[in-house]
Amino acid sequence: QVQLVESGGGLVQAGGSLRLSCAASGIIFSIKAMGWYRQVPGKQRELVATHTSGGSTNYADSVKGRFTISRDNAKNTVYLQMNSLKPEDTAVYSCNADLMVSLTRRVNYWGQGTQVTVSS
Repeated sequence: QVQLVESGGGLVQAGGSLRLSCAASGIIFSIKAMGWYRQVPGKQRELVATHTSGGSTNYADSVKGRFTISRDNAKNTVYLQMNSLKPEDTAVYSCNADLMVSLTRRVNYWGQGTQVTVSS
């Protein structure tokens, strides 16, 4: 079984910064990709940023230039540095991991979510 444990959410003023962390633990053979998604009530979950095992990154247009995703492979941890936060960034942010849990079994996991609130 694999667990994703997120931390770093909270309340911040507009223009401020937060860093989210997501650590994967358990039986992990390899990590294909890890990323962050966000959701506000009444709307669909949207991609924020992803980081593949090859080092490629992908960002939502709305966060490009403000957010940076990075990964510590030794710790199976992905980070999201969020700068110049705006009230519209307020959402529940969830970590996602695309993992190989054996040579042949690929599984997708979600974290429990962490609230980010940006006040104006």
